[in-house]
Amino acid sequence: MDLRAVADFTNQIWEDEIVPQLCDYIAIPNKSPLFDKNWAEHGYMEQATQLIYSWCAQRKIAGLTLEIVRLEGRTPLIFMEIPAFGAEADGDTVLLYGHLDKQPEMVGWREGLDPWTPVREGDKLYGRGGADDGYAAFASLTAIEAVQKFGGSHKRCVVIIEACEESGSVDLPFYIDHLNDKIGEVSLVVCLDSGAGDYDRLWSTTSLRGMCAGDLRVDVIREGVHSGDASGIVPSSMRIIRQLLDRVEDAGTGEVLIKELHAEIPEQRRQQAAQVADVLGDEVFAAYPFVGDTQAMSKDRTELVLNRTWRPTVSYTGAGGFAALEDAGNVLRPFSALKLSFRLAPTADGKVASAKIKEVFESDPPYGATIDFNAEKSANGWNAPELADWLESAVDVASTEFFGNKAAYMGEGGSIPFMGMLGDKFPAAQFLITGVLGPSSNAHGPNEFLHIEMGKKLTSCVASVVDSHAKR
Repeated sequence: MDLRAVADFTNQIWEDEIVPQLCDYIAIPNKSPLFDKNWAEHGYMEQATQLIYSWCAQRKIAGLTLEIVRLEGRTPLIFMEIPAFGAEADGDTVLLYGHLDKQPEMVGWREGLDPWTPVREGDKLYGRGGADDGYAAFASLTAIEAVQKFGGSHKRCVVIIEACEESGSVDLPFYIDHLNDKIGEVSLVVCLDSGAGDYDRLWSTTSLRGMCAGDLRVDVIREGVHSGDASGIVPSSMRIIRQLLDRVEDAGTGEVLIKELHAEIPEQRRQQAAQVADVLGDEVFAAYPFVGDTQAMSKDRTELVLNRTWRPTVSYTGAGGFAALEDAGNVLRPFSALKLSFRLAPTADGKVASAKIKEVFESDPPYGATIDFNAEKSANGWNAPELADWLESAVDVASTEFFGNKAAYMGEGGSIPFMGMLGDKFPAAQFLITGVLGPSSNAHGPNEFLHIEMGKKLTSCVASVVDSHAKR
């Protein structure tokens, strides 16, 4: 395959077609169902689905067929099939995956930016969902098209673009069952929804943490009362929450105290973490927007990598029962609530962890208060199988050709529930889990951006790896 022609082609398609399409996509506020209960009525999900489907349907790819699959009461899914090209049609299948739903707006966008207005500044395209990961469908088909145009070959390919990933992929198992016969026997999975330690090489994700998110609520009285009158008699709901949080997290170190959320870290992952720490140096922590003299949770860069990729954590992402600061009077509030996001070790069991969190919070309630932990969603993590020699070589060749540097391997702190599902369903498959979410790209937060040059090179890398898979 002519790799230089592949690079020129992907660069052109990105500039002429993909970036304009992503601008239109960013402008659609198609929040995931967890954040927009009326997603079907609002129609934004449908707009995003039709935008991506229409572009994909026009690609000049031999044998391409695609459909929007719909199951009653569930988000839509775009399913594409491309028969083997220049390779034996033996049923061997490459599965390429992405999603089109988005996280909510989030506050804190800098002046001149907002989540639903695409803004290009040099190599960065700002706006919600471009990097996470609206680009995936466009990049996947561009890579396959490049293989066919410039002397490459590929095995049968299927592309799945779901619309529920940011809600824990709760609809996806039903589609996987529904499409089981069409998916076929998968030997390589390419996922473009992951991260990168920098923008200078191809990064391959070796593990993903699991997660459990839910609401913790403590009720103490039926209605708010004067704090001068009731304090000292009625226990503070917030103070009770503080006690409950001490059951799950060491406030001094951030260590999660529930053993079911932990798992033994394999020695290979420790070695890879040390290599990542060497490659990135202080960027392991300097990439984050610390305020003032705030410091990272360790001075050891390798330990920080392991904290982010293999150790469980808890984050406090929302609050209920509190008045806005300007409206808060001297009132002892009837309840306090927090939204919690637990990250689990990659090999921990999400359902077991979720049940244990609920048990720890709700047992033996202080002062007999009413305590409820409502686990909205949970998902298992994923740990990659041993890397096949052909894939290790293919990834290095692609990274060296298009980035000028050898590939790097790193676990990711986030979750992609589909990977765990595929790992169980296709235990012999190899995985290239990668993406454009590098330093400061800030998926889920304000000022999210897609690094366009990274996207171009990553697309070319996918073409090269898919070609290598057919020739292995």
